[in-house]
Amino acid sequence: MLNQARLSQFLFLDVETVPEIYRFEDLDEIKKKLFEKKVKYRLNDDTTIEDVYEQAGIWAEFGKIIVISVGFFVKDDGSEFRIKSFTSDNEAKLLQDFADLLNTKYFQRKDLRLCAHNGKEFDFPYIARRMIINRIPLPKQLAVYGKKPWETSFCDTMELWRFGDYKHYTSLELLTHILGIPSPKQDIEGKDVARVYYEDKDLERIKNYCENDVIAIAQVLLRYMGKKLLKTEQIVRS
Repeated sequence: MLNQARLSQFLFLDVETVPEIYRFEDLDEIKKKLFEKKVKYRLNDDTTIEDVYEQAGIWAEFGKIIVISVGFFVKDDGSEFRIKSFTSDNEAKLLQDFADLLNTKYFQRKDLRLCAHNGKEFDFPYIARRMIINRIPLPKQLAVYGKKPWETSFCDTMELWRFGDYKHYTSLELLTHILGIPSPKQDIEGKDVARVYYEDKDLERIKNYCENDVIAIAQVLLRYMGKKLLKTEQIVRS
């Protein structure tokens, strides 16, 4: 795929998620029971339900999206990379704004590829599930019911790194390090996002973190394609 791909085909993206309700004890009784059923395989003598709930943001049924950052190359020569972020405490508004972007003529192109790291197992289905929960019609890029894997518009930098080894997981942080790409984890890490959102109320900080991941994903794809990495002056944030 990459031998024939053009840089302008890709819309790079990353999402940041948090538990929809910050503390387990604040869930209603039905949601508590459903969460316990969902994660019972993770519970043991050393791990409580409260411990597991700290990761509730990874499940679309118990989490919500607070940031979606996207980036794209304006031209195939890779000379300019633009970034835009959707942030809001109102998830429905954030998702609708993102859907509106995908529904614009520019991003309705048949050759468009949504590109994320571990996107096929996390970002893409998470966005789609939260759109359904929020009663937002799925843009065609996310409406993959009945489609074969090669018929979707998805590109996954982690899947590409697997080279067919489906047991292999490599984090974006590790991949950027071994490929000589500046680390995106310069301020906070994923485990900090819920605390920064609910306690520090610093959505701007989370947005910057998310945008750095988008840049890193684009850099990884450039490495895969044997192209030069982006320089700071080539990146335009809006």
